[in-house]
Amino acid sequence: MKNFIKPIFMLVAGTMIFSCSDDDGMGENPVRPSSTAHLYATSHNGSVTRYDINTSETTTYQTSSDDAEGIYYDGEDDSFTIVSRSSTSLESYIGIDKLETGVDLNIDIDLSSSSDLQSPRDIAVNGNIYVVADNADVDGDDTTADGRFFIYTKTSSGFQLRNVVTVDFKVWGIEFIGDDLYAVVDTTNKLAVFTNFSSAYMTNMNVSATKTVEVEGIVRTHGLDYDGGTMVMTDIGDAASDSDGAFHVITNFDSKFNTTMDGGMISIGDQMRVSGGNTNLGNPVNLAYDANYDAVFIAEVANGGGRVLAFSEVSTSSGNRSPQINNSLSGASAVYFYTE
Repeated sequence: MKNFIKPIFMLVAGTMIFSCSDDDGMGENPVRPSSTAHLYATSHNGSVTRYDINTSETTTYQTSSDDAEGIYYDGEDDSFTIVSRSSTSLESYIGIDKLETGVDLNIDIDLSSSSDLQSPRDIAVNGNIYVVADNADVDGDDTTADGRFFIYTKTSSGFQLRNVVTVDFKVWGIEFIGDDLYAVVDTTNKLAVFTNFSSAYMTNMNVSATKTVEVEGIVRTHGLDYDGGTMVMTDIGDAASDSDGAFHVITNFDSKFNTTMDGGMISIGDQMRVSGGNTNLGNPVNLAYDANYDAVFIAEVANGGGRVLAFSEVSTSSGNRSPQINNSLSGASAVYFYTE
């Protein structure tokens, strides 16, 4: 067996193994494996599963939530924060690394918000600002597109609701790049940005995006993540199908997005698409991308009843690929990849 430099992910007995190798032509810019590499995944049953990429150990945390969608891990206080659809609030659990690993654990809430939300779908974090995308109908008219961003400030005592921003499109996935908030336009192939979001939208208000572009080839986008100049977006296709999902990789994203005019389109030639029967993608609702590993981790909610999938070398390989990780996780709803 070769000794690899680039990371290769393998499925072994339902767990994930990380290994390094030394393949031909891979000596330049080698991936530096992280001493800590934890993939967190939420489920619609409220549990959080942590996969240790380095050791293959799996730990499951039974939270106070009965349904979670959206997760963020904070290394400063060793906590993960989930968006609870059952309590319609943020829930934070502190001291995760001090707990026993490789087992199922019942854990208690350490910090929380008030129950302000209605139908939360994703979370994006910028410092102590936590933004939740909520796709509940705002005006009571299903024929008009709208959605809300609930903006919280994290303190030592909990999450304080600062303000609510209402937008003129259906929301789902969100991602900060610096202080700019990027948001998918649900039921479409569009991507919107709100520049200087944390500081420019300080009160309750109705706003339109600073800029919106189409992403050619996507039918209906849900999840997105950005790292190291690359944006990755999911395509759930037909929500009723468990086999027509995909994800798109846009390298040099900043340049491509900035040179596309408002209302314009990022062409399929400026992207890479992974789709097809080998992928096990049906409704990929959320994802995490890590540029150092050049890997995408995906929460797939429909295919097989729910899966956590991972694909390596995504910036250079497209098409009908098989995942390097394929773990069953009933009701998989969101993922977050933490390294240090």
